[in-house]
Amino acid sequence: MNPADIVSEILDVYRQRGHRHYGENVTEEQHALQCATLAHESGEPPDIVVSCLLHDYGHLLHDLGEDVADHGVDARHEQVGANRLEPFFAPEVVEPIRLHAESKRYLCWKENTYLDGLSEASRKSLALQGGPMSDAEARAFEHHPHFERAIRVRRYDDRGKVAGMETPGLDAFRHVLESLVVPRS
Repeated sequence: MNPADIVSEILDVYRQRGHRHYGENVTEEQHALQCATLAHESGEPPDIVVSCLLHDYGHLLHDLGEDVADHGVDARHEQVGANRLEPFFAPEVVEPIRLHAESKRYLCWKENTYLDGLSEASRKSLALQGGPMSDAEARAFEHHPHFERAIRVRRYDDRGKVAGMETPGLDAFRHVLESLVVPRS
């Protein structure tokens, strides 16, 4: 598949399933667009913008329902999404996606007020994801090669939950998505 076809397939998933909610005041599509828009407006490089856009892609790939966390299930959406996207994008895009839940756990360990600022849905999923990191987990996480990128994506993830926020549509990000598709032989 060429980059345009790959991106069309990804965006079609958002068009078909992006109307879902996952405990927030915005849909999956709105959340993705808000995160990517905030990153773009902050001058982030294209790979961070794309990671922000696609960080919750895994939520759209399962049929466990919109309220999966309410039933005590961790769908491991970060792994599901990263695994699906890995054949098409470089680690600079995929690893922050894979690590954004771990980043939440880390920030709960690192910053005293971080947990207080989490939405109710993020608190529920945090409990399912293992809660705040231990000292040993946090120290090891700080040495991950994509640690800083993952933390940046997490910050946009936390901010991109504003009901009614105006953003460009999915196609506004098509070009940057296509430019980051890694050619495979």
